Amino acid sequence: MPVHQLSRADARRIAVRAQLLGRPRPGSLLDVVRQLTLLQYDQTAAVAPSADLVLWSRLGSAYRPADLQAALGDQRLVEVQGMIRPAEDLALHRADMADWPGRGELADWLEFRQDWVAANRGCRLDILSRLRADGPLAARELPDTCDVPWQSSGWTNDRNVQRMLDLMEARGEVAVAGRDSRGRLWDLAERIYPDDHVVPAEEAARIRAERRLRSLGIARSRGVSTQAEPGDVLEAGEPAVIEGVRGRWRVDPAQLDQPFQGRTVLLSPLDRLVFDRKRMTDLFEFDYQLEMYKPAAKRRWGYWALPILHGDRLVGKLDATADRRAGMLRVDAIHQDAPFPKALSAAVHTEIADLAGWLGLGLDLPGD
Repeated sequence: MPVHQLSRADARRIAVRAQLLGRPRPGSLLDVVRQLTLLQYDQTAAVAPSADLVLWSRLGSAYRPADLQAALGDQRLVEVQGMIRPAEDLALHRADMADWPGRGELADWLEFRQDWVAANRGCRLDILSRLRADGPLAARELPDTCDVPWQSSGWTNDRNVQRMLDLMEARGEVAVAGRDSRGRLWDLAERIYPDDHVVPAEEAARIRAERRLRSLGIARSRGVSTQAEPGDVLEAGEPAVIEGVRGRWRVDPAQLDQPFQGRTVLLSPLDRLVFDRKRMTDLFEFDYQLEMYKPAAKRRWGYWALPILHGDRLVGKLDATADRRAGMLRVDAIHQDAPFPKALSAAVHTEIADLAGWLGLGLDLPGD
């Protein structure tokens, strides 16, 4: 198989187009989620929750957060391990759930989790019994009958019920049925997940890798992984090299030699285009970090700065906050990686105004 020779601009345009950030815009919420394969259900709302920002950046101001909640409510979409996925895709994850915590030799941290669940079998069964009788319920409404407490140096220390629910979700025993103002509501997975054919594990891994590459357009065979989402695309697609970038890549052949028409977009800091910071740097040569966990005095761009995409380039960051009490979208700074030409500045300000309008807020710009 020939190795495709791509410029950085080629690779960027493939990535932007695959992420539905060019023109024309996609047709529906479900079209977006099926192409992206997932939305991260992060509730940080300095501007708006990430999933809503991701959908707004693709669909525009016709998108309403109630549309996402409706799709979750009627289970066209489901929440799994903090990710929103198309319900039909769960068939590709059920084999892994059945084989939890994994196949073959396990890493130490997986063995620890397996042993902890086994040591607290009674608590797990108590939770299942209570949900079967009264679910859906919040974690705070479920019994903590763990014999061995969960030990952690972080915020999960002694949060036994929540950790048990997370691991039972990974096992495919419980599922998120919805959310209230304080967090997730849990029920038996059999009441939430569609009763689809379970795709065998090896075939499911291959299909997921193919869909992941279709979503990204271009990716390294091995990439950044999270607990809920592998970061590799295995042997999906076709091999490629990118001029000026070390290493071998895999490219979705359907994205090759396609026309590109970009636009100006404000992105969530958790958008898939920028989530893998190494890939972002390789393709876009863009300097960016999410700074919400840094002390305010050490932030360069802001608590929840939105990367600014213009065509096939990431060109700056928007430091803005939705002040809902005052009814304003407050813009503290527009950080320009290089001085914006007049047309780009106008396009960015148009997007900021559109964001404020979508949020139902007035706009407070520097110098106003």
